[in-house]
Amino acid sequence: MKKSLKVSLLAILTLTVAACATTAVQLSTLREQSVSSADSAPNEKAYVGKRPGQQALIARTFEKQPPLVPHTVDGYNIFPGDNSCLDCHISDEFKGKKMPKMGASHFLKTTQAGAEPVVDMQRWQCDSCHVAQVDAKPLVDNDFQGLASKPN
Repeated sequence: MKKSLKVSLLAILTLTVAACATTAVQLSTLREQSVSSADSAPNEKAYVGKRPGQQALIARTFEKQPPLVPHTVDGYNIFPGDNSCLDCHISDEFKGKKMPKMGASHFLKTTQAGAEPVVDMQRWQCDSCHVAQVDAKPLVDNDFQGLASKPN
């Protein structure tokens, strides 16, 4: 009995492997290239704004959306002890120009009146939520209708 069961299982396994081998599908990719071909880097896209303060703010498309960055951040230091974003956005004015100030949620609460604002170290990495925008066509069609709001 045991020998016939082993032979039956071996026969089923052999037939299964043979069936799978004859119906094998050629691998294909979404990139319309051979799976074994080398990847190529995408073309570099230009940022919407080359320099801060020279372009309009980008309207938010949903409630509680972090503001989008309308200028390049190439060469900006965004480290815990050296954050270039704070040079301009620690207050709502820089060199006489109005600009978005970091939200109150990004600062530690202080009890001293007139104390310098201290950035909460859980919020120092600005580019985790606030992303610079490039001038590129969307990769896929999208019919999302966001809020019809003014830029903030």
